[in-house]
Amino acid sequence: MRRWSRGSWSAGRPQATREPARDRLGSWIVPADNALLAAAAGVVCCGPAAYLLGSWLMRRIPEPSLEEGETKVPYADLAGPRAAAWCGLLAAVSGGLLGWVLGTDPVLVAWLLLAVIGAILGYIDARTRYLPSAIIWPSYLVIGLALLGAAVVSGEWGSLRRAVLAGAIGFVVFYVLWFVFPRGVGFGDVRLSGLLGLPLGWLGWGEFVTGLYGGFFLGAIVGIALIAARLMTRKQMVPFGPYMLIGALTGVLLGGPLARLYAG
Repeated sequence: MRRWSRGSWSAGRPQATREPARDRLGSWIVPADNALLAAAAGVVCCGPAAYLLGSWLMRRIPEPSLEEGETKVPYADLAGPRAAAWCGLLAAVSGGLLGWVLGTDPVLVAWLLLAVIGAILGYIDARTRYLPSAIIWPSYLVIGLALLGAAVVSGEWGSLRRAVLAGAIGFVVFYVLWFVFPRGVGFGDVRLSGLLGLPLGWLGWGEFVTGLYGGFFLGAIVGIALIAARLMTRKQMVPFGPYMLIGALTGVLLGGPLARLYAG
């Protein structure tokens, strides 16, 4: 869909001007162009991919080095039909919502890849309170290449530069939080923050702030509620990864409208 700029005529014909990328995107209420097609593609691609890949990865990723007295559920023990079903379901729902908001924008590929990766990471963190670096670090390359491809296809090199800057900012901010408050933020959360910051930054600063730091506050609120209800002690660490991933999805769904509302 193209919009026409007023007062721009040549030989009696209006001249088409290209919309900014963020103006072509939708929200959870207002769908993007080709939203149904993209949402269906997200469900069909992400659900089976996470279903098959989740258990396969859990059987093969190495165990982290634990400090004395620490215990965790081995990754391989998680692999099975239950894990596959949860990963597939989470990825399918996320992929459908992302397709609804992003439509057939070239950046959708990066987000669908992240939906698969995020579903697996979120399930692992919820069950073990660990985010495996063996999955996160290679994912930087996967998402980075997908964003580069989106820039080549769309010509939106400014979005790519903003994505790199946002990823670096997210990593540094969470690194500082981990350094100051290591009991509340794990280093796996630091790694994940940069990964989420990349595609959020591509969409815009509103999506980046809403997505990355909305997840942080959501995790903090849930942690405080669990401590107040005496379901968790202060010494226990809340698995932060799932909340960061929910926050990132929220940033895609609501970040643009909230930024436009703030800007008036």
